[in-house]
Amino acid sequence: MKTLREYIKEAEERKVAIGHFNISNLEALHGIYNAAKNLSASGGANVPVIIGLSEGEEEFVGKNEAVALIREIREKDNFPIFLNADHHYSFESVKSVLDAGYDSAIIDAVKLPLEENIALTKKCVDYAKELSQKTGRDILIEAELGFIGTSSKLLEEIPEEISEATMTKPEDAKIFVQNAGIDLLAPSVGNIHGMIKSGNPKLDIKRIKQIREACGVPLVLHGGSGILDEDFKNAIKAGISVIHINTEIRVAYKQALEKFLRENPNEVAPYKILKPATDAIEKIVESRLRLFSGLE
Repeated sequence: MKTLREYIKEAEERKVAIGHFNISNLEALHGIYNAAKNLSASGGANVPVIIGLSEGEEEFVGKNEAVALIREIREKDNFPIFLNADHHYSFESVKSVLDAGYDSAIIDAVKLPLEENIALTKKCVDYAKELSQKTGRDILIEAELGFIGTSSKLLEEIPEEISEATMTKPEDAKIFVQNAGIDLLAPSVGNIHGMIKSGNPKLDIKRIKQIREACGVPLVLHGGSGILDEDFKNAIKAGISVIHINTEIRVAYKQALEKFLRENPNEVAPYKILKPATDAIEKIVESRLRLFSGLE
């Protein structure tokens, strides 16, 4: 099977993007994997997918348990499903997940001054390279530059601290990548973590293209929930190779769960209660994977 790096390179060449979806429990994993597997079966070729766990999600699911689950699916079904440590904030936390067997990790040091951000990021990159050489694994390190917020939930309005001034500048991206040596860059280009109830702002497609040309590594779009389909398509053409979706599937999960409990107040079997929530996630993920993969 190809590595995650190879799948990302292939996606960039084909002008498609790989979907990255976060999980907090087994139901979400089932929904995401079922969507990818069903879409692959109908399309005749496997559609790679990345499962993400933030530090909070990882604590709930279990770091080693997540590795075991993804590894079992990948080996049993020979399916390109990968595990990413989403938004980890220290070298120690990144080292811990890489040692456990994650395929990639995001070191998020955007709150630090640029020089400190680069130093911490490079430390993670150097360790990933060292571990890759020891184990034969191909581990990727991603970093974020610019600010897109921190909350994967429904928001009334765009946070005050997010503006054009906090977006990633192409010249900064170039310097950052050259000095930190990262494999992937997550820029701020009009994207926002979470979903704005009144509608998310449009992406700065021109900026995406300029950043990709300047930095020389594949780009990752965080805060994909709530973005318009046309923006996704244009962003992929401009240089986005991986897209993160989290809030969107959380909302679908919650709404399906609430509906079932309202309609079935006496049901107590978890596998019955949670099935509609799993199905709701599967529906959202399949729709997004179709769009990202150009299979509409």
